[in-house]
Amino acid sequence: MEKNIVSSFEDRKKSFEKKFAHDEELQFKINAKKNKYIAEWVSTILEFKEEQKNQYIQEVIKADFAEVGDEDVFRKIKSDLSEKNIDDSEIRSKMREFNEKAKSDFM
Repeated sequence: MEKNIVSSFEDRKKSFEKKFAHDEELQFKINAKKNKYIAEWVSTILEFKEEQKNQYIQEVIKADFAEVGDEDVFRKIKSDLSEKNIDDSEIRSKMREFNEKAKSDFM
């Protein structure tokens, strides 16, 4: 009887670990997609050609690894758009919009 309880707890633990790993992977994909969308938006404003746009997308995705959360990406985008007079609230609004779009891509 005691062995079944231990086995049950172990199965439950493995199940939680799998769910956690899945959720983390999904969140990583959503963030990468969101960063791609925001980079495409910025690329349009900065009038990048296709090759520049693709390189910029990679830069924004890499910028997201600087710290947890979106502030690292926000700072990069704000800096890159500094000469375009884009308000902080517009950048943050676009980041939220693209986060929702990225979530819907995976749901």
